[in-house]
Amino acid sequence: MNISKYISEKISEVQAGSFTSSVTKIAIISIAAGIAIMIVSFAILEGFRSEIRNKIFSFGAHLQVSKYDTNNSLEGAPISKDIGITDSISGIKEIQAFARKTAIIKTKEEVLGVVLKGVDADYDLQAMQQNLVAGSLISFPDSAASQEVLVSRTIADKLQLKVGDEAVFYFIQNPPRARKLKIEGIYKTGLEEFDEVFVIGDIRLIRQLNNWPDTLVGGVEIVLKDYNQIDQVADQVFDQMHYDLQLEKITDRHAQLFDWLKLLQKNVIIFLVLIIFVATFNMVSTVFIMIIERINMIGVLKAVGATDAQIRKVFYFRGLNLTLKGMFWGNLIGLLFCAIQYYFKIIPLDPENYYMDTVPISWNFGMIVLLNVVTLLLTMLAILIPAATVARIKPVKAIKFD
Repeated sequence: MNISKYISEKISEVQAGSFTSSVTKIAIISIAAGIAIMIVSFAILEGFRSEIRNKIFSFGAHLQVSKYDTNNSLEGAPISKDIGITDSISGIKEIQAFARKTAIIKTKEEVLGVVLKGVDADYDLQAMQQNLVAGSLISFPDSAASQEVLVSRTIADKLQLKVGDEAVFYFIQNPPRARKLKIEGIYKTGLEEFDEVFVIGDIRLIRQLNNWPDTLVGGVEIVLKDYNQIDQVADQVFDQMHYDLQLEKITDRHAQLFDWLKLLQKNVIIFLVLIIFVATFNMVSTVFIMIIERINMIGVLKAVGATDAQIRKVFYFRGLNLTLKGMFWGNLIGLLFCAIQYYFKIIPLDPENYYMDTVPISWNFGMIVLLNVVTLLLTMLAILIPAATVARIKPVKAIKFD
């Protein structure tokens, strides 16, 4: 039998109603609140970062290859579909072509300048599915260029358009050309730099307007298997692609947004460190109080031959028991809150400020396990501080202590 563990269990049974009982409840609540807040904070942070990244990726893959051009034109010069990349780069998921064309949309009431982004049937438009607020994705007929387009909610409201309406697009070139296109769907990302500018259409329409053959495109987007490998894959692509092309990472193209997300992550990490510190400090205080209240018991145990290590284990096991109880309730509360928000979306957001209409939740169970392990380890290490004071307690003075 483990004597230290047995005494620890007996202490927990007889201390109901004592001052220590109230303090231990506060310690459990502190740890439970800390764990719950950390789980919810990380779930919301990862959800927010994931939502923003997905919105950005829906308009441009991780890497973009285009013709080297010092004019920074939105349209750019055409390039071949074959950019010289071999199959040796394992981090690439798919390569998809695109082209851009500036245009002016004219309706009976309004006029607005936009950029038509042309894609083909092989382009993964499913990333845009989550941004759709009305209508459906465009279709790609086999015989001719599609006359359907996707416009943003911002553009649709400015031009008073709805799904099924037709609008005349005047393309800026010499001579100017006009096409009547149908609004097949309306999207909303909440990101002004996309919603105020881009219209999604068929790349074959842009080829017709520019008199390009099927082998030419405006650029190539490279989708990666893992976003975290963007720097490594970018280096490999740069080494293999043709010399007259330029490579741009999405983290550089939208540097302000990605820098903002990094700053947000740092702030949350600092916040979580403070929470862990408070939880461990409360546990240290609780064990100190338990030791003071049990001075007489410690003196008796030393008098009958108990070692300092055995007595320290008594309070160590007690602290471990309180920590595990707090972690259990903290995980239960935190995961329950996340599940309710994930499925029922009870907490709304202002999309004008947060780019989404509800608080996002991302399930990262690896991070949840890490949070629990770090909290447990730090709390157990913190308990060693008050437990070390047991060695300074003298049996004769402890038995007389009142």
